[in-house]
Amino acid sequence: MAENINRVTITGNLTRDPELRQTPNGTAVCTLGVAVNGRRKDESGQWVDKPNYFNVVVWGAQGQNCANFLSKGRPVAVDGRLDWRSWEAKDGSGKRSTIEIVADTVQFLGSRDGSAPGGNAGQHQGGQQGGGQSQGGGFNPSSDVPADTGDFAPTGGGAAADDDIPF
Repeated sequence: MAENINRVTITGNLTRDPELRQTPNGTAVCTLGVAVNGRRKDESGQWVDKPNYFNVVVWGAQGQNCANFLSKGRPVAVDGRLDWRSWEAKDGSGKRSTIEIVADTVQFLGSRDGSAPGGNAGQHQGGQQGGGQSQGGGFNPSSDVPADTGDFAPTGGGAAADDDIPF
């Protein structure tokens, strides 16, 4: 018997500013609204945009990063799982339910001013990524870990190295 798979990856824009709360034991939880545009043909055969709206929950330090660095309109990529939950309405009108995306990673796709793509932060729950402050005090998606360029080192063989290719 195959195992069930519950995996969701979306890329879209925030529909509202992130909302950061704390659980009673102090764990940060951030909620995001993300709009993802799809395209389809209408009855007349014309292409039209169809937005889909998703609620996203981000836990821990990654949720704090989202609250600190994201705002309405910012593009993000979210990878996570679907989670269904239900509760009794406070007004006693019955049971309510929702399906949310619980994020494993949130990647920040645009700059804070929306001018250019690039950068990410808080990709791993419970840790921070892409730290650093720029001169202006804004977010600078840089890393102090040097890139491994060993796979791109020249072979030194030049034209003679082509003779080593078996096809």
